[in-house]
Amino acid sequence: MGRILLIVAAVVLAFFLLGPILGFAFALLKWALIIGLVGGVIYAASRLMRSSGARR
Repeated sequence: MGRILLIVAAVVLAFFLLGPILGFAFALLKWALIIGLVGGVIYAASRLMRSSGARR
């Protein structure tokens, strides 16, 4: 009985710890995607401006 309660307590504790860890990981992923998207837009705009300036 004690071993079962210990396993249940470990599983509950793991879920409590997993929530903030996954939240932090997804927040980092979100910011990495936002920064990558902004960088890609700036890169595309600079290439577009450079190519349009070379044709003149």
